Amino acid sequence: MKNLIKTTILGLALAVSSVVFAQDKMANNIDNSNIALEGYSPVSYLDLELAQMGNKAYKSEHKKVVYYFTSADQKATFDKNPEKYVPQYGGYCAFGCYAGAKFRVNPNKFIVEDGKYYLYLTNVELDAKQLWLAENNHSKLKSVADKNWKKLSKTHN
Repeated sequence: MKNLIKTTILGLALAVSSVVFAQDKMANNIDNSNIALEGYSPVSYLDLELAQMGNKAYKSEHKKVVYYFTSADQKATFDKNPEKYVPQYGGYCAFGCYAGAKFRVNPNKFIVEDGKYYLYLTNVELDAKQLWLAENNHSKLKSVADKNWKKLSKTHN
């Protein structure tokens, strides 16, 4: 049954081409300007458990990817330990990684678990965050997504 659900979800997500974009950047879900998280602050996700739009006045670059923050304090926090704040799976949908594919996300759909944050695709037909939570087994889903990400991070979408 779970394989059927996984296959159905993957098929639905692939069918909704408006949320799936080809990426030139293999391991990061970024636009042509190299801005991560569509401009949302990674510090807000992890430390405040909020999706907050950052401000370009407070930005940092880490591994050629640009991150925006809501304040100078957030920028300083990130700069002290950037690896702590980078999104899981390069900012691609965690459930998509579990299913073996890279999908763009809705920056307002995320969860924080074990000191990391995970982003999810959502559209009219699919809410990947709810599907992840419905499985009620974060460790198992994460384990499969981590394994898949090793391959996905090296491929174009």
